Amino acid sequence: MSSFDAHNVDLDTVSQADVLCYLALSENDYNGHLGARISSIFVIFITSTFFTLFPVIAKRAPVLKIPYHVYLFARYFGTGVIVATAFIHLLDPAYSSIGPNSCIGVSGHWGDYSWCAAIVLASVVTIFLLDLGAEVYVEYKYGVQRNDDATEAFITHSCASDSDSTSHAVESGTPTRKSTDIHTEVASVRSERAFRQEIAAFLILEFGIIFHSVIIGLNLGVTGEEFTTLYPVLVFHQAFEGLGIGARMSALHFGSHRWLPWVLCLLYGLTTPISIAIGLGVRTSYNPGSKTAMIVQGVLDAISAGILIYSGLVELLARDFLFDPDRTKRRSHLFVMVGCMLLGAGIMALLGKWA
Repeated sequence: MSSFDAHNVDLDTVSQADVLCYLALSENDYNGHLGARISSIFVIFITSTFFTLFPVIAKRAPVLKIPYHVYLFARYFGTGVIVATAFIHLLDPAYSSIGPNSCIGVSGHWGDYSWCAAIVLASVVTIFLLDLGAEVYVEYKYGVQRNDDATEAFITHSCASDSDSTSHAVESGTPTRKSTDIHTEVASVRSERAFRQEIAAFLILEFGIIFHSVIIGLNLGVTGEEFTTLYPVLVFHQAFEGLGIGARMSALHFGSHRWLPWVLCLLYGLTTPISIAIGLGVRTSYNPGSKTAMIVQGVLDAISAGILIYSGLVELLARDFLFDPDRTKRRSHLFVMVGCMLLGAGIMALLGKWA
């Protein structure tokens, strides 16, 4: 690169890496607007946290009398947002950073193999194995299967066992447990089982989004002329992603872990603002257009893309639509659910034009 002269290029001798790296790599282009950048910390924190909390509050605070259709919209709009984020906001930037037509992708060993696709594949397979392992572990721990018949069998077995012990207790003159205690215990076990099955998949989804939020926060703190466009776009970007996370969180059975959704909402809300603050702290030295930064961004984006592709298609779309046993019972809602999902995916895909 040191001998490359962009004003005097010989196409017969110049390397593809020289041209691509000249076009892709850049210097730090921070150009002020410190007050506006500081304001973005608070604006993005408030909006992203609010939109993340809204579906959770709507589901858990009936006193607010939020219409069910509003909650329904938030949940499936959020599903569309997450699916579009996987492909438009993560997979495409990953290829732009380390793909075969990028500066990194034609340099050194990065050009020997399609590493971007390999990282996405490894991420998808890893998340699948973790998801499968979590399901098998929970089924083994509780001695039941996921389907409703097995759950009913577990309840019947528990009640039958208690009935035997009750008969024995009556004969021996010892006190018996009330039937309500049995059902309370069974309900508690079922709630804990549901929580453990669902929370692992959700945490993987949230941390996949958080990786992406760290990168865009750093970039917003140091970006140059694009800041005036990137700022408002990222406000909507983070708000919609937060809505997607909150909507999925509202569908989980937290049981006795009632404090956890508030912590997870706050974690997402704080991630980008903290990253922006870090970016401002290194605003004159950090260069998002350097080779090292592009490699880090590309790898993290590829990992996050794999996580969200699996989560969006399997955990969200497939489970909510294809494998929903109650789908035919609520056909009037199905059209609305699909419409909300498509709207979320469409708007998030449109935002990809700017961020």
